[in-house]
Amino acid sequence: MLTILLRSLFIYLFVLFVMRLMGKREIGKLSVFDLVVSIMIADLAVLSIEDTRMPFIHGLMPIVVMMAAQILFSWLSLKSPTLRHLMDGKGTYLIKNGKIQEEEMKKHRYNIDDLMIQLREKNIADPADVEFAILETSGKLSVFPKEGKQPLTKEDVMNPPFPRIMRLPVALVIDGNVQEHSLHRIGKDSSWLREELRKYGYHDPNQVFFVSVDHTGRLYIDPRKD
Repeated sequence: MLTILLRSLFIYLFVLFVMRLMGKREIGKLSVFDLVVSIMIADLAVLSIEDTRMPFIHGLMPIVVMMAAQILFSWLSLKSPTLRHLMDGKGTYLIKNGKIQEEEMKKHRYNIDDLMIQLREKNIADPADVEFAILETSGKLSVFPKEGKQPLTKEDVMNPPFPRIMRLPVALVIDGNVQEHSLHRIGKDSSWLREELRKYGYHDPNQVFFVSVDHTGRLYIDPRKD
């Protein structure tokens, strides 16, 4: 009994330490990959406590391996959008341009009751009031009401609307890489983007980490060196 108590206390502290090393994302909104890693660590921790015949270090090693794998893949996903999408998936439009996407809902086994519940949680009673609803990789629903169904901001009044690119910000540069397909969506090209960046003192997209444009045409720029 004393051995189990001591193992339980040590494993508790060890797993707490491991989760802190893996980052705050692990205790926030989990992706499928994060969830699998967390479940496996929990199972390995229980096995280490219950199997008193197994050398203690043998129970800790698999947890360390899982932690190392998670940290490695998280770092690689920062550098590779392809790997990031493979591991975490992509957000899915359940409502797009005001229309419910039935095929996407079937693909994710998401019924209309699920949709209505999550819309009500966002204080929206009628799907007709929604321009976009995105099922995120964490399982949460992000909802963007139609124009006229949300409070006006100063920018909406003072700035003319951007050519209907959607009410969602569009990423133009990610980790220094120009997103040509995003520029095409808003009817612009890389020359326009470079000219806009020069206005802010950036002469090369590699100087910025992230750039997005909202529906008013306003750029958000995050430099590599803040």
